[in-house]
Amino acid sequence: MKRLINKPVRSLLVATGSILLAVIATNCHSPESKAEASETEKAEAPAAPEVFTLKKGKLASSLQIPGELVAFRDVDIYAKVSGYIKTLNADVGSEVRQGQLLALAEAPELSAQLASANSKLKAQEALSIASKANYERVLEASKFSGAVSKNDVDQALAKRNADLAQLEAAKSSYQEVSDLKRYLEIRAPFDGIISARNASTGAYVGPSGKGSEFPLFVLTEQKRLRLVISVPEAYTGYVDQNDQVTFMVKAFPDKKFTGQVKRMAGALDKRLRSERVEVDVINNDKKLLPGMIAEVTLPLPTKTSTFVVPKSAVLNSSTGVFVVRVANQKAEWVPVRKGLEADNNIEIFGPLTEGDKLISTATEEIRDGSPVK
Repeated sequence: MKRLINKPVRSLLVATGSILLAVIATNCHSPESKAEASETEKAEAPAAPEVFTLKKGKLASSLQIPGELVAFRDVDIYAKVSGYIKTLNADVGSEVRQGQLLALAEAPELSAQLASANSKLKAQEALSIASKANYERVLEASKFSGAVSKNDVDQALAKRNADLAQLEAAKSSYQEVSDLKRYLEIRAPFDGIISARNASTGAYVGPSGKGSEFPLFVLTEQKRLRLVISVPEAYTGYVDQNDQVTFMVKAFPDKKFTGQVKRMAGALDKRLRSERVEVDVINNDKKLLPGMIAEVTLPLPTKTSTFVVPKSAVLNSSTGVFVVRVANQKAEWVPVRKGLEADNNIEIFGPLTEGDKLISTATEEIRDGSPVK
């Protein structure tokens, strides 16, 4: 027997089912859904920027620049007087000592001039002796009344003085020719090595630009060298006398050499805007050669305490260089100038105070004046 449900009862059942489904749906989403939504909001919210306290410190850095090794002394040796090479006592690569005879030249005309000067000197010596003796006799006779007039004494004195002056002139002439003849002996002006030779036995040599286009020898001091470097303007304030530097050369890639700063130009090169600095290098083993190119490591220690910050705290924007300071929970862009860099740190200079709070990682997303937690 089929039970019949009237329409009012059926409508009541449908409405009751809808309410139960709504309650179940609400209970399913309430606690867990709220927690998930909260976590999503936290993940999407921007994190508070990390800040640090600004402090002063000293930053030690170094500069890699090229340099050139040059001889401490390097001279072109010419013959002082014209002549012909008689003997050569040194060649390329010869190590010589100061005063050592390198070459001997001959000039027959100088020998004749020396002999003539010697003869004139001896003749003038004889005249001087005679005039002196005559003056002494006249002077002695003048002591007796009426024997010799005063005029005769004066004339004898003048003759003695004139002959004496001529004797000194003859001595000077003889010495001049004698010195010229000694210049035929070409000697080393200092200890070094002969790096070039441009004449052979029998060749005609003479002073620079006169009978000789090239120097007879080139003498180079090898045991002490100059390392010449050009320090850019921005780093000249960090270099001082007696600073130690290290360098390497291609000939010995596994060896480091050292030197000491000894000379600074004190002015900038107008073309390169850099200062010439010379480093003395002791080269007793003579491994280093003049003309080598060196890769120099120049230490750049700061002399006073400055503000040192991580490189990430410096913002390089299109309008300048800034750091972001946090003041009154707001971001403030502060213009700065950069100094030395070492590892991940950098010097900065600007209107800052020790103890300021700066953002560790500055980005353009943190706008000037924006709120910061």
